[in-house]
Amino acid sequence: MAEQHAPFVAMDAVLMPSTALPDDMPRIKGYDFNQGVDHHALLQSFLTTGFQASSVAHAIQEINRMIEKRLEPLEEEEGCGSSLSHSGCTIFLGYTSNLISSGVRESIRYLAQHKMVDVIVTTAGGIEEDFIKCLAPTYLGEFSLSGKELRPRGINRIGNLLVPNDNYCKFEDWLMPILDQMVQEQKDEGTHWTPSKMIHRLGKEINNPESVYYWAYKNDIPVFSPALTDGSIGDMLYFHSYKNPGLVLDIVDGKRERRREDWGSVCVHSNFCNPWQFTEAIRNKCLAQGHIDRFLTLSCQGFKPFGYWPKAQTARLAAASSFLW
Repeated sequence: MAEQHAPFVAMDAVLMPSTALPDDMPRIKGYDFNQGVDHHALLQSFLTTGFQASSVAHAIQEINRMIEKRLEPLEEEEGCGSSLSHSGCTIFLGYTSNLISSGVRESIRYLAQHKMVDVIVTTAGGIEEDFIKCLAPTYLGEFSLSGKELRPRGINRIGNLLVPNDNYCKFEDWLMPILDQMVQEQKDEGTHWTPSKMIHRLGKEINNPESVYYWAYKNDIPVFSPALTDGSIGDMLYFHSYKNPGLVLDIVDGKRERRREDWGSVCVHSNFCNPWQFTEAIRNKCLAQGHIDRFLTLSCQGFKPFGYWPKAQTARLAAASSFLW
């Protein structure tokens, strides 16, 4: 019987020879827990762990570069007043409202408390949920709970978080007198209210160290929320306009800030909240300056970086933002 041979096509495909890879290419190796629990070494090992862990490591490196650049002093230019810090890198932190609704809020508060970011950009919900949580708690539920059944009970669901409608009623009771004061100051003193000035004022009024915006107020960190009226705050402003009309909130003012040598941005969002509102605000602000040097997105889903930032070093992540923080 003649000797049989495997088909050449199959042999060629399965046993195809490899080309040599560069000697300096990282080799995959994870953390060895026999060395004990060393969190710093564990995070360093992510770089050679592969999959999303390596993306996390690249993100950490990028943030560290922002921090190192931020520590470089920048000489103040005469005639360019600004509330932004005078450093080698201005770090923008942007996030969606659900991160404030969740326990990630405490991590964001820590960054504001210790002046680790220079500018905050968020949605309307990212503002109001912080104040609401100072007035009443948010509870853990289930993603599977029916909104149709919860609503008649006065319960709102944010993913697997439950917010009693009474929380928003408490928010109205707290906010309305402040809006009255703002109207009066506008009439008597000519105060020109903008979303940033309003958030600054609310941070002062809440006077609660658990609040992100209390620390933004204390540390003079600008907070931009271009669509501040899109949410419960918008509802309160609408109701207030019938009780005490006249409050003007200028969303255009505050777009001009002094130029920086280096700009960095960290945007954090999940896969069930639209991130475009605050990411567009950050990118447009940097576009007006002519460039952004570092742009990082932490997300539960893939994120396609935009092509008009040639200097940006972008890390795409597919890991849960709560895990990353």
